[in-house]
Amino acid sequence: MMALARIGKLCRSLVHEPSKGLFVGVLQPGWIECCTGAKRHLLSQDVIKLQEFQKNKLAVAHLLTGAKGNYIELFSQKLQRNDLILRDELKRLLHMCQSADDMVIARDAISRYHADNRNLMFGDFRFGPLFVRLCYELGMEDLAAATIMDKSMSGFFSEATSFNITLDMLFTKGYYENCLEVLTTMRKQPVPFNINTLTLASATFYKLNTEESYRMCTAMLENGLTEGMTIPRHALCFAVALALRQNDIEKAQSLFSKIMIPDSLICRNLKVMILAMSGEVTDVISLLSAALTAKSFSFVKKPEFSQEVVDLLRLRIEGGTHMLKVEQIVKDLEQADQVTQQTVDGMLCHTPTGKRRPSLLMEQRRHSRSTQSPRVATLLSE
Repeated sequence: MMALARIGKLCRSLVHEPSKGLFVGVLQPGWIECCTGAKRHLLSQDVIKLQEFQKNKLAVAHLLTGAKGNYIELFSQKLQRNDLILRDELKRLLHMCQSADDMVIARDAISRYHADNRNLMFGDFRFGPLFVRLCYELGMEDLAAATIMDKSMSGFFSEATSFNITLDMLFTKGYYENCLEVLTTMRKQPVPFNINTLTLASATFYKLNTEESYRMCTAMLENGLTEGMTIPRHALCFAVALALRQNDIEKAQSLFSKIMIPDSLICRNLKVMILAMSGEVTDVISLLSAALTAKSFSFVKKPEFSQEVVDLLRLRIEGGTHMLKVEQIVKDLEQADQVTQQTVDGMLCHTPTGKRRPSLLMEQRRHSRSTQSPRVATLLSE
């Protein structure tokens, strides 16, 4: 815990120090501010499943009405006596915790349970995601990170979900060095990276923005591509932005070419940045002109471009033969409300909406055709 606190202190001092701008010779205040202050999660609720967890907690609380204090106190006494901890008892405990004091008992409980059942975990209930979701609910990312990196707990967090939720908590608070420690622990155990891990790792490397983090990012993605992994677009966008911050235009172009459907808001802005920084002004003009004349339904937003991307373009073409043409297009985009104050960092560090389940969509359609009230869902499900 002391080591984690030192790492956290170091990280906080790191992210509050003045940073270099994104582009060589260009100070980007908005970029810097967002890099040090972004607080949005990178995982959707489909992955975190906090609402489902809280529903389960509500159901358990209903079953044990009036027993919360007694249950946790009795469990603490059970730990002191070194009594055997049963699976269902531990599940109830993790659904009863409401405070930091309760979490101290929960941490001791999962440690004891793991020590007693280290060789019996295969195929058993996975407590890792349950514990980190509890940490997520209570805002205790430091406890989640310290527990998941504890060598004595190796094997308890045997799936990527626990690591991903912990990474998401740390990333949201700006503890990027801690994220790197968790990723290292995940790799050593080893727990295979999934697509969410790749996105979180790429985001961490991008935020650190060092030569070493850049090397690690490109190596991770290149190894993944070599092994036939599906690299999510969000991860590739972070990697492209990092390559641009490191002024490696060729690598940025190469990574961008791996994006299968580059039609998102962030992809369009990254494309303009790549073209501007590589001197492909005529291609930039074509891209912006197409966005300006794009026809769409009134309820569909037209392509937008960040003000800082526009400023970069202006800087790159200043004094050139295309300056007047670019200025006119930019003016037209501004008049059409297609220039936004949202920074590139803000576009990157967005919270995904997640996928809507087909069954839920069908249920909503049925309800829209009927005046009957929807059925009440079961609160507690195994």
